Amino acid sequence: MKQDNPPRIANPNSSKITKNKDSLVSMSAPLASIGVVNMHPLIQLRWIAVVGQIATIVFVHYVFGIPLPLPVMAVVLACLIAFNLMSMLRWRRRDEVTNGSLFFALLVDVTSLTAQLYLSGGSANPFVFLFLLQVVLGAVLLRSWASWTIAAITTACFVALTIWDGPVHIPDSYYLPGLLICFVLDAALLVVFVNRISRILRARDARLASLRQRAAEEEHIVRMGLLASGAAHELGTPLATISVILGDWKRMPTFTEQPELLQDLGEIQAQLNRCKAIVTGILLSAGEMRAESPHRSSLAGFLDELVAGWRRTRPIRDFGYTNRIADDVTIVSDEGLKQMISNVLDNALEASPDWVEFDCVRAGDELILRVGDRGPGFPASILANFGRPYQSSKGRPGSGLGLFLSLNVARALGGNIVAENREQGGAAVTMTLPLVSLTLEETENER
Repeated sequence: MKQDNPPRIANPNSSKITKNKDSLVSMSAPLASIGVVNMHPLIQLRWIAVVGQIATIVFVHYVFGIPLPLPVMAVVLACLIAFNLMSMLRWRRRDEVTNGSLFFALLVDVTSLTAQLYLSGGSANPFVFLFLLQVVLGAVLLRSWASWTIAAITTACFVALTIWDGPVHIPDSYYLPGLLICFVLDAALLVVFVNRISRILRARDARLASLRQRAAEEEHIVRMGLLASGAAHELGTPLATISVILGDWKRMPTFTEQPELLQDLGEIQAQLNRCKAIVTGILLSAGEMRAESPHRSSLAGFLDELVAGWRRTRPIRDFGYTNRIADDVTIVSDEGLKQMISNVLDNALEASPDWVEFDCVRAGDELILRVGDRGPGFPASILANFGRPYQSSKGRPGSGLGLFLSLNVARALGGNIVAENREQGGAAVTMTLPLVSLTLEETENER
């Protein structure tokens, strides 16, 4: 199976596919929720801080015997717990966290840490270096101005603690052990959370790169659609002229008296009708000829009709068609969907003229269409760049567009196309489409 067949152009701007382009928009939703994903580590870190503060207060007060202002420190802890609970409830219901929200969350953490340090020894408390953790998180999560502001605030808080030590004095003998614990805690938290945040940022960058690539491909398709629409208009007149001439020839004695020539004329007329159907499909996909707009059909009936029409115009010797859709459903037949499937079938036929199989099955809420052939299969370079334009082993100018266009139509419908080489030889292309994308809302309301 080879990636080709540029003549059958499926324009994702047709009426049905345009409606289902929301599936592409939904791909950008994770980008909007990156802030929420960044907020989750802060919430988890705040719970760790709560547990650590409780353990430290209990240990210092009851084991070391250093009297701490427990009621006031308990109020600070209660406020921190309440803020974290509200954060969990708030960001669970929202899809976007702004830079200002992240900045405010870190500001609350710095404020609560400063209050607890003031109540437990001030700058003499070795855990004062936890301020560095807040600075690092701000540098990773926030924009430049906000991260510098967090750095300035933590510095000011540290300076304030050196001026006002607070009500508690920490003996010098506890400073080094406490400093060691603070260092280990800082290092562990930084490794865990910075690595996690870095993975989130890398995933975001990968999504952005994927969306940019998708946008470039769609722009490429739009340009080709405009060119194809213009070419279809230009081809309409000569095709109509040829059809009229062929009709006149069929009535001429020269041809009626020679069955071989009459048969050749019939074949030429069939191929001409196929060319006219392709031109009509291009104009339909471009949004013209609305009288032949998409119509309702059963899923199994749509596939049976598509296969019957495809076989009539292709010189296929052995075609294995299996329709295993037991639970039928009403869908909206669209020219773009037809061309997507026909593109894949045409590529299989060109790679394997003797045998092509087409298997259709419904798996839950998805439609799975599998086209197989006994051709040479896909080269490794084609599989690695599957779906990109002009990726073909034929070496012809303009080749390699068939599967590129089909893949973009499938994506516009919320589905995907995957290619592989079969173990027994040949290749297989699997088209997966969500059934919900094949049904218009108006159709659902009419049921």
